[in-house]
Amino acid sequence: MRLSLLKTLCLVLGLLSTGAAYSAEASTAKQVVETFQTELIDVMKQGKSLGYAGRYQKLYEAVTKSHDLNKIVRIVVGKEWEKLTETQQQTLIDTFSKFSVASYAHNFKEYAGESFVFDSEEQTARGGIVIHARLKIPDEKDVKFDYMLKEKGDSWQIINVIANGVSDLALKQTEYSNILQQQGFDALIAKINEKIDNYSKL
Repeated sequence: MRLSLLKTLCLVLGLLSTGAAYSAEASTAKQVVETFQTELIDVMKQGKSLGYAGRYQKLYEAVTKSHDLNKIVRIVVGKEWEKLTETQQQTLIDTFSKFSVASYAHNFKEYAGESFVFDSEEQTARGGIVIHARLKIPDEKDVKFDYMLKEKGDSWQIINVIANGVSDLALKQTEYSNILQQQGFDALIAKINEKIDNYSKL
């Protein structure tokens, strides 16, 4: 009985800290990552009942507040960014933001006892911070996550996620730059929207 009560109390405190961290005047890099992870686990636990649309809605604020999506887009397209008009730049930011939320809503849709564990924190030479963590999956090998964050205003935001050594930023840099150079802006937006549509159906 005491163990059950303790688990319930920890869950409630975890959910309360999610809102508190987002509204606080300042959050450390570790707090930003752990708050985001708490939100992911919470959505996974409700995954089936929420459905894709529900997961997307609940994760929208969590993703857009914890990730510097504007900076990520600029890094991903590199020198091609300056070649885009202001309207194209904003369209790309908006579309990429929707894609980022859709990706999480699709990939974190079921719960089977998973939990995130903090391993360590390190500061980079350029003033950033890397949070090393693991996603523990029952009866499976842990998934290693390295979150790279940069300070923005009075808090920190994620600019890259490396899962088991694979950089999400690097993958998108290659794909997006190639499409922009070879097929153009409209083709890139169409490609991203196609992926969003596919995520909503799977």
